Amino acid sequence: MRLFAAVLPPEDVIGALADEVDALRALDGADGLRWTERAGWHFTLAFYGEVDEDTVPELTARLGKAAARTEPFLLALSGGGQFGRGRALWMGASGDLRTMRLLAERSEAAGRKAGVAMDEHRRYTAHLTVARSRDAVDVRPYLAAMEEFRSRTWTVEELVLVRSHLPRSGVPGEQPRYEAVARRALGAAR
Repeated sequence: MRLFAAVLPPEDVIGALADEVDALRALDGADGLRWTERAGWHFTLAFYGEVDEDTVPELTARLGKAAARTEPFLLALSGGGQFGRGRALWMGASGDLRTMRLLAERSEAAGRKAGVAMDEHRRYTAHLTVARSRDAVDVRPYLAAMEEFRSRTWTVEELVLVRSHLPRSGVPGEQPRYEAVARRALGAAR
């Protein structure tokens, strides 16, 4: 199974983001980007890649411990950024990013302790990908538009283990499908 740990924004925040993305898609050159769909809007905390099904119970248990040790925290979507000279355009976050980074580190550690081969550690950057491109793209107009966006603040109360099903049809523009495998309440939210 292709798995990752994530924070999922609430539906009304996703709705506000959808309105912002619609405005971004109306900008010149937007057809040169592959825009992600609502179902794929999440903050990845730790990416595990392909995980043997026998490892999932141990990973889930360790994520439960990581979640229990982390108190709920406040988060909002705000601003944006890019990776790889416009190859990934993302919405940023504001709020208790220190706790979110701690939850990401604990999620990564949970994977290692469960026996998942993890890539090298990188400092966590809270981001929700909204578009990708195979080539470098000048995303300055999008970043300028995203600078003013801010969603309502919500309380993150759970850590979600998500399975991604990659497209197999070969149909251009087909998106991955996501499925929550496990949900674990944070600290006092249990």
